[in-house]
Amino acid sequence: MNIIHEINFLNEKFAKQGSKLKIEKRGGKLNIRGPLPSKKDEGVLEVQRIALGINADSFGLDEAKKKLQLVNLQIDLDQFDWSKWIKMNPKTMKRNNLLIQIEEFEKSFFKESKNDYLSSTRKTTWNASYKPYLKRMTNIYNQNDNKELDNIFIRTLKTYEKGSRSRKQCGTSLNVFADFINHKLPSDWKIISRGYGLKKASFRNLPSDELIEDIWVKIPNKSWQYVFGLMATYGLRNHEVFFCDLNSLKKNGDKIIRVLPTTKTGEHQVWPFHPKWVNDFGLHELGENPLLLPQINKDLKSTTLQNIGKRITDQFSRYNLQIRPYDLRHAWAVRTIFYDLADTVTARMMGHSVSLHTQTYHHWITKRDQQKAVNTAISKLRIGDTC
Repeated sequence: MNIIHEINFLNEKFAKQGSKLKIEKRGGKLNIRGPLPSKKDEGVLEVQRIALGINADSFGLDEAKKKLQLVNLQIDLDQFDWSKWIKMNPKTMKRNNLLIQIEEFEKSFFKESKNDYLSSTRKTTWNASYKPYLKRMTNIYNQNDNKELDNIFIRTLKTYEKGSRSRKQCGTSLNVFADFINHKLPSDWKIISRGYGLKKASFRNLPSDELIEDIWVKIPNKSWQYVFGLMATYGLRNHEVFFCDLNSLKKNGDKIIRVLPTTKTGEHQVWPFHPKWVNDFGLHELGENPLLLPQINKDLKSTTLQNIGKRITDQFSRYNLQIRPYDLRHAWAVRTIFYDLADTVTARMMGHSVSLHTQTYHHWITKRDQQKAVNTAISKLRIGDTC
């Protein structure tokens, strides 16, 4: 009996036992082919192939039979793991290992999502903070003969301008991925992935308080005036405007709003700076009726935080405002610095780390601290003059 007849005989035997998988011959090697768990969609079966790397002869067929039995058992017990089977073929493993790890990283990232809100938040974070950099890494990996991980990580990082925010974010995201796959990055990784946060050119381009007030007056739609006023007064991210508890804005409230846990960085409280803007921009009216805000789709089952934020960006563009939405957030952060608010407190209100805060607003923080030193020196000099 030749090898093809042996394979057909064996496949018929497995089919009678209920197996939908088959052994096939491709060239001089044997594979397993049939409905297998999808590499992308958990719980879905797709017709795929496992390359066994076994010679297509009688001895190889005995080995392939054992492999097929094992695959069927793993599927029945819901224990099938693609990574264990791809490793059986060294050439395939070398070519695709990183790509599989990226897929596993994505699965793990979304696995912790337990509700629609958290799932949407994670989707927004993935699309903004991981997907672009891992996609670029995949392209570099596919185009490069040198598959050494250090080479791929560094090449990916260096495609972004030195000192840019994108380079910093890329470095942070790839560092998380490296931890996931237990890969130790080069010792100078943090140094070569540094970014400025805000570009140097932006230091003098933030809107003044007077400009913010002038722009607010010119917005023709009252609902969008509220959006603008909230962002300017509380330094909110675009989407956070629509996910806040605004009860405290009532006339007798303490004016401290609560950003809800459904947002990008979770729940945190924010104080108004300038406090007078709560009344100047009519924000106390939102405390009585939050429905005065634009009525947009906020159902995170059908949209994302990113899409909600884009609605504000588009509206700023439609009204031809002189600034971008995030300029209001940065201006708020700088304003708190000169209110002499502690950096740790401001960072908490903005929903990010102290290190990111001090890095992003280093220019103004340094100026504040230097001004304090100058004021102290001048004060001592004046005291000396009066003695």
